Amino acid sequence: MFAKKSKILIVDDMNMFRQMVRQALSALEFKNLVEANDGLSAWMALVESVKNKEPYDIVICDWNMPKMKGIDLLKKVRAEEWGKKIPFIMLTAEAEKEKIVEAVQFGVDSYIIKPFSIDSMKQKLSQTYEKHHKPTAKAS
Repeated sequence: MFAKKSKILIVDDMNMFRQMVRQALSALEFKNLVEANDGLSAWMALVESVKNKEPYDIVICDWNMPKMKGIDLLKKVRAEEWGKKIPFIMLTAEAEKEKIVEAVQFGVDSYIIKPFSIDSMKQKLSQTYEKHHKPTAKAS
């Protein structure tokens, strides 16, 4: 599992959902939580964090937001060299298969459908951690 000191960016235009994510992460003992209320603010926070050599360890992002949708944020992040390795979890009400496939194609690490539980958040964080920290297998 990710270290409890991991720096997590929570991106959602609805304060209620940001608070729900914050509460779930707090219940899982994460403390370094930062919020952004749209994709553009999140992008600026990510760029600034890299410039300051204090990058985020995880991004948890909604899909539908003003200024920049979550999928567009994901695309911008993955287009940057520093953004290829940041664990990115989409937390959204968008449950259509096409949306999930699109997110996977652009490199999302995990996908959580709203509403969510603390257990589902913990499970997705664990899966995302394993995905980023498993040793690369050599072809035989």
